[in-house]
Amino acid sequence: MASSLLTTPSQTLALTPATARARGAQPAAAQVSFSSPRLPSRRALRVRASVAIEKEVPENEAPPTFLREDGSGAGSGSVRERFEGMIRRVQGEICAALEEADGSGARFVEDVWSRPGGGGGISRVLQDGRVFEKAGVNVSVVYGVMPPDAYRAAKGAAKNGAADGHKAGPVPFFAAGISSVLHPKNPFAPTLHFNYRYFETDAPKDVPGAPRQWWFGGGTDLTPSYLIEEDVKHFHSVQKETCDKFDPSFYPRFKKWCDDYFYIKHRDERRGLGGIFFDDLNDYDQDMLLNFSTACAGSVIPAYIPIIERRKDTPFNEEHKAWQQLRRGRYVEFNLVYDRGTTFGLKTGGRIESILVSLPLTARWEYDHKPEEGTEEWKLLDACINPKEWL
Repeated sequence: MASSLLTTPSQTLALTPATARARGAQPAAAQVSFSSPRLPSRRALRVRASVAIEKEVPENEAPPTFLREDGSGAGSGSVRERFEGMIRRVQGEICAALEEADGSGARFVEDVWSRPGGGGGISRVLQDGRVFEKAGVNVSVVYGVMPPDAYRAAKGAAKNGAADGHKAGPVPFFAAGISSVLHPKNPFAPTLHFNYRYFETDAPKDVPGAPRQWWFGGGTDLTPSYLIEEDVKHFHSVQKETCDKFDPSFYPRFKKWCDDYFYIKHRDERRGLGGIFFDDLNDYDQDMLLNFSTACAGSVIPAYIPIIERRKDTPFNEEHKAWQQLRRGRYVEFNLVYDRGTTFGLKTGGRIESILVSLPLTARWEYDHKPEEGTEEWKLLDACINPKEWL
């Protein structure tokens, strides 16, 4: 558990949710306690201290920037500054579009948090609306030190303890990103996930002179419970159009990467019907990749909202809902077992409510469930097992 990096022997840690604001809505306070009955060795304590991220502090409102005043903050024109500005703008635009599509008058609840040494984030969640069962749109700016296994989770490096030819060790890092998962109520309206992020690492403490590294990652992918080709083709066409503005090789390359990444190995199937995915991307001009990430984040609304408008009021029955719950079970399995963002957050002591906001309110597991061949449920499963070219 990520909490093991933050606790000390015989210590009880109380976690209180950040202040929530949603036009008068206040979430109930919650406390989670962790305790350790055994006294770890001094070496264990030193290791824990070397990899801990500072505890977040609730804030009443978002500051103009979460960046440190270290020459790459406000007014510097740095990639860090421009990326933070982009993700905060996109968060506002997407939340406004989702509230309008939901049409219930429900509003996103917002938590703002910071850390004393710099960094922070804004978590926004709309729950139990008319259209959306749960919709989360989070931004974060984080400074910290990664243990070697968290570095591998973030970078996808080899598991032999080495990264980029250097001995593994605690790695100072900066990370900023926007992440969102949208779970509609209607089984014919697909779940959407998108995430765009920027990473920088400094030289590991045990590798003097190792170069600073940077990379971009992200993607947008669609996870329907029922295969409606009109919707899937529309979604993929927006991804291709966005990619083609920068490099015609991007869409086929990142589409395959998406199919491969969202593979649930223990099920031998994909989580959904794909989209685009890329990571560790630093082999192009940095400004070009910043512009590409910006365009991808900006394509979320035209790719998704038209589908929601077509499907949010489609009639459904209990059997449709039960199948949706089974597919959400697959969603949970992938996120908790394989997703690099989730494992990175858990291994660095990240904010747990923000990390797990991607999980649906409800999911279902049935023993050895197999849809009958030729049914609409089987068609969806077949497309998840055998990825297709939609364009």
